[in-house]
Parts: sequence; C-alpha cells; structure tokens
Amino acid sequence: MVIQGTFRINQGTSRIAAIDALRGFALLGILVVNIAFLASGYRMAGLPEPGFDGAADWAVRWGVTLLVENKFYLLFSFLFGYSLTLQIGSAAGRGLAFTPMFLRRLAGLFLIGAAHAVLLFPGDILTTYAVVGVALLLLRRIRIRTALALSAALTGLLALGFLALAWLAAHGVDLPGVAEHPPAQASEVDRSLSGSAAQIVGEHLRELSVIAVRRVLFQAPAVLAACLLGLAAGRAGLLAGSGPRTATLRRVQWIGFPVGLAGAVVAAMSVWDGPVHRFAGEAATLLTAPLLAAAYGATLLRLLPLLPRLGRALAWAGRMALTNYLAQSLVCSLIFTGYGLALVDRVGPPLQVAIAAAVFAAQVVVSRRWLRAHRYGPAEWLLRRLTYGGAGVRSRPGRSTGSRTV
Repeated sequence: MVIQGTFRINQGTSRIAAIDALRGFALLGILVVNIAFLASGYRMAGLPEPGFDGAADWAVRWGVTLLVENKFYLLFSFLFGYSLTLQIGSAAGRGLAFTPMFLRRLAGLFLIGAAHAVLLFPGDILTTYAVVGVALLLLRRIRIRTALALSAALTGLLALGFLALAWLAAHGVDLPGVAEHPPAQASEVDRSLSGSAAQIVGEHLRELSVIAVRRVLFQAPAVLAACLLGLAAGRAGLLAGSGPRTATLRRVQWIGFPVGLAGAVVAAMSVWDGPVHRFAGEAATLLTAPLLAAAYGATLLRLLPLLPRLGRALAWAGRMALTNYLAQSLVCSLIFTGYGLALVDRVGPPLQVAIAAAVFAAQVVVSRRWLRAHRYGPAEWLLRRLTYGGAGVRSRPGRSTGSRTV
C-alpha cells in the first residue's frame, strides 16, 4: 500500500495533498505552543505563569511541553527544506533563473518576518527561515547521504552546546539572553504588553535584542538541520507521486514514538527546574524531538486515506500557511495585548489551548472560502509580488500543474 499524494482541493488546481496537510498540521501545533508565549510575559521569560498554579493548569502545561513544544516547528522546517526542491522544479519549468528568484523570495520573507517580530511576536521564525534559506541555496545540490550526515552533525553539536550551557550554569556562570529572567522582569513585560502600541513595540524590540544570541547560535542551526532532512526527502521524492509506502511510515512510527517520547519526558521533567536541568533537557530534546516529529508526520500520512475530510481541512489551512501564521499572532495580540483586550496573564493554559483550537478551526473555514475565490492567500500574494514583481501573480483560481509552495 502507498499513501496517495494528490487530490483536488480547488477547481482546476492540482496540489500535493500530503504537503498541504502536513503544513496545516504543523501550523496547528505551532499555534498551540506560541499562544502561551503570546499570552504571558512570564512564559516569554522562561517561567510558568504565577497566577495559574492549579492541577488543570499544570496538566495542560506539561502536556504541551511533552507532546507539542519543539516538535512542530521542526516539522514545518522539514517542509521548508522539502519545498526548496519543488521551487527548483517550478523555476525550471517556467524557464526562470532560480538563484535570483529565490534570493528575492528570502528577502521578502525576511521583511515580512521582521515586521511580524516587531509588531506582533518577537518569537517569529520567518526571519530564521530567510537566513537558513541562504544556506539551503548553497547546499541545494548536496547528496542525500551528505545532507543526512550534516543534519545529524548539526544536531549533535547543538546537543553538546546545551550540555555545555548546563555545565556553565551549574558553575554559576551568568548567561545573558540564554537563561530565564527574574519574575520582577517578567512582571514588567506584562505591564508593557498591556500598554500602548509604542510600549508593545518597545518591549518586542527589547526582547529581540535579548534573544538574538540564542536565535543565531541555537535556533538557526536546529532549523537548518530539519531543513536538510526535508531537502534530502525532496531529492529522494519521498512525498512525490503516490507517496511513501506504509511499511516505511510504520518503521518511522516504531522508532520515532518510543525514542521521541522518552526524550520528551526528560525535557518535560526538567523544563521548570532551573537553567541547569532545562539545558540538559533541551539537549535531550534536540536529539529526540526530530524522531517524534517524524512519527507525528508518518501517522498523519497514514491517516489521510482513512480520514479524507481531516486531510482536506488541514490542507486548506496549509495552503495559506504564511497568512495563517501571521493571522494567529494578530488574533492573539488583539486578545492578550494592549492592541485589543489586554488579557496578558489573565488566561490560563487550558483556555489558551481552547482558544488556539478555535482560532485554527476558524482559519480552516476562512481559508477554504478565500481559496475558492483567490489563487493565493494575502500574505502569499505579497511574498510572490516581492519575488516576481507583477509577473505570474493572479488573484483568481486558475489551472496549474504540480504544487505551489508557501
């Protein structure tokens, strides 16, 4: 048995269903994680919200840490690397020079991400993708085995780096921009996020300056490692045609779930116990989270033929992933910051997850309606405009072959 790779989700448009559905699935997981950081200055500071200490609060907090956190951005990063191979094929089919086109795309992505980080969410990952994309461009002809080896090497080095941080923290070394901040500072963050637009932007800029070192030294290499896996999968045609065989997906599940969950348990047990244990837990996460993310992806791929409605729902959101990612931050900002209701640190973890589910469900409905009348989502249209200028940008549905990628 093989997993069917394509279905029609718009009249006259053929898409690779697995990629769209996986992207939508990753988008949901990212929202469940990000909403906690958008809803609380304490979480952005690496601390649990002090006003929510009940059993249900901790159950959800631990559940998200165990099952979701640091898994779904890896799946999204994998798809970013995979999409590079599709874009190369698309450029060749259209007779376009790939390198200048892709560099314009990365520049546009960086500008959109920078605006997102300053205005809405300093935890933005789009700028990281833009920077990592340059490395992917240089490595686009890498052999599959070399890509896998480089990904493993990056992951191993990062794990060693976090173990080194744990050792330094254990010996009393101050780690500015890496370790968590004191509660008094987190409380000040809450006041800023509840204030005027100028205060919110100022707080975002301050947070960006603090986490810059962590982004450069840790997040970007982790994203690159996942992107390399996606690039290798694209070069191997893993999701092309009829898709991967069930036996392959089953093996990924048998390996990924036990090893990945074991590492997730270690991370969940250490994340709230101070920097020493947290850094050690992050080392375990780096080594095992990719396997759990892969197991999640394999499970979804096996479910797609059995639950076609679920696949279509995820695919609608996945087709507008950039728009929906930005919209998630906008909606959460209107709920939790002074841009709107200013409910920062007034909503506990269970309600946060419920809000995330409601927002994503609404995005599925809106995406479906929008894409029935338009070829691209608004942010996707803007990115294509920045990439191609006026050429090749149409708002209405039209006939296309192959897969367009966000």
